[in-house]
Amino acid sequence: MPSPPVPRTRRRLVAVIGVSAAALLTPFVSQWESGGKPRLTAYRDLVGVWTICNGVTDGVRPGTVETAAGCAAREEAALVRHADPVLACTPVLRDHPAQLAAAVSLAYNIGTNGYCASTVARRFTARDWRGACDAFLLWNRAGGRVVPGLDRRRHAERDLCLKDLAR
Repeated sequence: MPSPPVPRTRRRLVAVIGVSAAALLTPFVSQWESGGKPRLTAYRDLVGVWTICNGVTDGVRPGTVETAAGCAAREEAALVRHADPVLACTPVLRDHPAQLAAAVSLAYNIGTNGYCASTVARRFTARDWRGACDAFLLWNRAGGRVVPGLDRRRHAERDLCLKDLAR
């Protein structure tokens, strides 16, 4: 039996960040957004932003409803929209799939402007790989307070970032 066709958004994500980073990124982000199970109706996130699926905010309004397949397409498209600017401001990540996946996950959560202005991005650009990975831990707050879920996510992103770095 032939394999099902790969959705266009998935092909675009692979084209932007590569097979290895895409394989790491999609399940990684999904586990942190909505507990890995997409929410099919719009909800307000921790800071009040209208959200759907696994953390998608683009075009979401109160009452928005989505299907599981629609969520998968929205999520892949959102990852592409975050991956392009991450690579633009930290092109050094192109050949570092684990670090790229961790960086896109952070940008997906804090926004690409926040990521590109961050210590994480500056340290990656300086090729301070371990320092960049450690700087993920600085992004564990929402509304001015440490959020346990964000703290766990940042530690997981740091662990992913450290993957395959020379010890």
